[in-house]
Amino acid sequence: MSAQHQCLAIAAMLALWSQDSRADPRAAVPTADFLNSIGVVSTFPDRGQPLAKTVEMVRYCGFRWVRAGIEGLTDNGPTTMQTFLELHRQTGARLSWGLVSGGSDLKRLIETGKVLAQADALLAFEGNNEPNNWPVEYQGEKGGGRGYSWMAVAKLQRDLYQAVKTDPALAKYPVWSISEPGAQNDNVGLQFLAIPQGAGTLMPDGTRYADYANVHNYLYHPHSPYPADNKVWDAADPTYASRVDGLFGNFGLTWSKWFRGYPPEQLETLPRVTTETGTNIQGPVTEELHGLNLLNLYFAQFKRGYAYTSVYLLRDRTDEAGNQSFGFFRPDYSPRKAATYLHNVTTILADEGTVATSGTLDYTITDQPPTVHDLLLRRSDGTFQLVVWDERLNDQDQVTMRLGATATSISIYDPTVGTDPVRTVTNTTSLDLLLSDHPIVIEISSAR
Repeated sequence: MSAQHQCLAIAAMLALWSQDSRADPRAAVPTADFLNSIGVVSTFPDRGQPLAKTVEMVRYCGFRWVRAGIEGLTDNGPTTMQTFLELHRQTGARLSWGLVSGGSDLKRLIETGKVLAQADALLAFEGNNEPNNWPVEYQGEKGGGRGYSWMAVAKLQRDLYQAVKTDPALAKYPVWSISEPGAQNDNVGLQFLAIPQGAGTLMPDGTRYADYANVHNYLYHPHSPYPADNKVWDAADPTYASRVDGLFGNFGLTWSKWFRGYPPEQLETLPRVTTETGTNIQGPVTEELHGLNLLNLYFAQFKRGYAYTSVYLLRDRTDEAGNQSFGFFRPDYSPRKAATYLHNVTTILADEGTVATSGTLDYTITDQPPTVHDLLLRRSDGTFQLVVWDERLNDQDQVTMRLGATATSISIYDPTVGTDPVRTVTNTTSLDLLLSDHPIVIEISSAR
């Protein structure tokens, strides 16, 4: 080979090497969208938890929505519409508004939902909570549970959807499905948002139930009972690979009778929410692991396509027997580590505005093991916030983040430490990261 040809070959190899080693453009998501996804389950004040304390806890953690509904609602209290309106007024948190456990008073749900909508306190409507555990009675027909047809549940959900979408004041609000459609005794088609042609269900093709699939994918399950690497990431998996009570077992192939729902490729993009998930402190799940699980959970859920996630529970219940240690807060209202960690991350990310275009950032994470995940956010002031988290139960992972352009300033935050940067770097295109079992936030200014 001539010297000229050798030079051309070397130049071509260098060009290919440079192209392969460049950072990749990644689309950012508005930080506010992620923050808006953070929700919690709580019942107040009818179960011994005063409104003032509830406001205090919701504010501290930065919850943007609370799962609620008409169960226990009365005109005289202790839980009234004013209770929920006041929670929204003092915290800004919106409410998912549901029939809850065994409820079937559709007229009341719609009327009270309008009150919330007028106050800009309404997030969405939700169908029945776990009708496998709390059957319903609708139009003189009992349904759900283990010994009844689910036809009454299906008709109620169909009518809920129609009532919302035909009301001019409510039509813009999404309707979430019932939870646990995987438990259907007969194939009424609740494993679909809208029953497709040829599905062979008892309810007719085209029946519309919901805009979003609703899942209760608790982290620890009889099929996955112990702490493990990628515990949270796997619980959010939309495919059959998830070993908990997830999207696939309720909307792909129902877990009780194996009724077919959506194929895998449609599950990947199916609009979805979680209205209950989490874990309690028991056995190998220490308060520290509980806190890390719940912190990782919100990021994993959002990254894997869940528009909204509500964790059970805000504060341990004091009116129930058994292990009541699910809460971000103890019975005496003191914060557990989960509350402290979430407070730190919502403080670090804090953003109320929106961005017209989220834009992209050129970056890559080299030597990224399967337990390391990332989510690119962008604040309304234009600052990129790259969240990188590891779900390694034991040990650590060393990775390098490489940028496609020089960043004038990078600040690294660790929400398990506090709300101030733990490290600051200037004028760099790369950053070495030592990760273990929780997220870090990398704030990137002026990468150009």
